[in-house]
Amino acid sequence: MIYKRKLKPVLLKEISTPQIVVVTGMRQVGKTTLLLDIYNSIESENKVFIDLENPLNQKIFEEKNYDNILLNLKEVGLKSHKNAFVFIDEIQIMPEIVKPIKYLYDHYRIKFFLTGSSSFYLKGLFPESLAGRKIIYELFPLDFEEFLTFKEKEKKFASTMDEKAKNKNKINYEIFKNYYDEYLTFGGFPAVVNENDAQRKRMILGDIFKSYFEKDVRSLSDFKSINKLRDTILLLASRCGSKIEISKISSEIEVSRETLYSYITFLEKTYFISLVQPFSKSINGEVRGARKVYFCDTGLLNYLVKISEGSLFENAVFNSLKKMGKINYHERYKGGEIDFIIDGEIGIEVKINATEADLRRLKRLADKLRLKNFFIVSKNFSDLENVIMAQDL
Repeated sequence: MIYKRKLKPVLLKEISTPQIVVVTGMRQVGKTTLLLDIYNSIESENKVFIDLENPLNQKIFEEKNYDNILLNLKEVGLKSHKNAFVFIDEIQIMPEIVKPIKYLYDHYRIKFFLTGSSSFYLKGLFPESLAGRKIIYELFPLDFEEFLTFKEKEKKFASTMDEKAKNKNKINYEIFKNYYDEYLTFGGFPAVVNENDAQRKRMILGDIFKSYFEKDVRSLSDFKSINKLRDTILLLASRCGSKIEISKISSEIEVSRETLYSYITFLEKTYFISLVQPFSKSINGEVRGARKVYFCDTGLLNYLVKISEGSLFENAVFNSLKKMGKINYHERYKGGEIDFIIDGEIGIEVKINATEADLRRLKRLADKLRLKNFFIVSKNFSDLENVIMAQDL
């Protein structure tokens, strides 16, 4: 059964637009399933779906005369070049495919839907001549709302932070508590969510990590020592939610600072990690430049290392908040910090248990920074004002 992703309605609207649509993201987040769902939603029969992991399908595009590619597409089911839809999965396998896509788009106005597993590759894949011709969407592991959809459970989610804080109730919290605990432990990769056995969930997470190394790392990077990159991942995982200390980590792994920077950039651009910059409205007294690290999925993070409940929970909250806008953190040299600031306006503190003292401290800091609002995101239930349950994000 195919469960609806939040990106689906957006992509359905793209069917009637002229742009080339690219869906990118980490491996096994559901890009192919989503693309097939969109493909099946198109009533026209003038469409083809091509998986480039099949070597036979790669031959379709191995033509020096790009007009012959159109003939090849007709051989595999395309009726005509007029009002035609061509879906291509895993385009990063064939870098040279970009030129014929551009040619067929410009000369025959074919509508393309494409997927690829790495922003590191895809964001530099298309030439500038395609500016205005393409639109890129990013797909991430399931958020908790999508997680519940896969579990066939209904839950109402308020649209604003104020509503999320005001509409919480203990009964609703208790109903979904165990589901959120599962989500926190095993994350949101669709294949993991669809598996009920805990041991098999861990096996699937292991396969996802292995696939990332075998396909993305080996095919998209030219790193001399893959093991050093592996060690970097493990060290970053153990420091999740903390500032990256480049000198210390490079010394521990025994690589140069430049090499470590290249590892971190690769991990970020392939969606494996996210980096959060400090927030500042004033130069005085602020920690500037040091970035905090978070991982794409708590299940994968939990598979890699055993970290504290607080760090795992903070990572989950970050993954929920990043869809809401630009995320920064605030920290002063002489104490006082805010875990996250959304779009420079909303301060967010993350707590397993929210207290009145936490709210007073957060309010003082938010007032100093002239933030418009502030909230504590709590894992455990609290009926305090300005406290949001994590399962309601």
